[in-house]
Amino acid sequence: MADEIVNKVAASGLLTLDLADLLPKDIVEFDIKDYLFMQMILKEKDFREKLKVIDWNGFENKNIAVFCSADAIIPSWAYMLIGSYLQPVAAFFAFGKKGDIEEKLLLDNIDSLPTEDYRDKRIIVKGCGDKTIPQSAYLEITRLLRPIAKSIMYGEACSSVPVYKSK
Repeated sequence: MADEIVNKVAASGLLTLDLADLLPKDIVEFDIKDYLFMQMILKEKDFREKLKVIDWNGFENKNIAVFCSADAIIPSWAYMLIGSYLQPVAAFFAFGKKGDIEEKLLLDNIDSLPTEDYRDKRIIVKGCGDKTIPQSAYLEITRLLRPIAKSIMYGEACSSVPVYKSK
């Protein structure tokens, strides 16, 4: 009988953590520029009227990045007004572009991981993939897991870089 093929990675007890699985979905950009007079000037009455006619239900359960791409002076109350419309429908909203909000929510998702699932485990934080993961996420996952993990590695099971090993 031929030698049995053994999956050494599965038998090693390594736990792979793919940060791409924690990336938020449904991020929509809300550019204030589109609601300005000539895409440059905020006229309060016109601005309020334009916001009133938006179908805010289109933002339901989405993460919203609110910003202004025009070189315009936007008063603080304008962001507050947009927030007052978004609050009842959006899952989350904040000032910034899509990448800013994605990073913030990714870090929040990392911080909400059930850390006890990783206690005394040998963890590989996946390093390759289709999606770009910000460097802050790798730093945050290390901060979170180092006190409890047996070891932390970066990469793939076949070629990982050791990051931390408990003594």
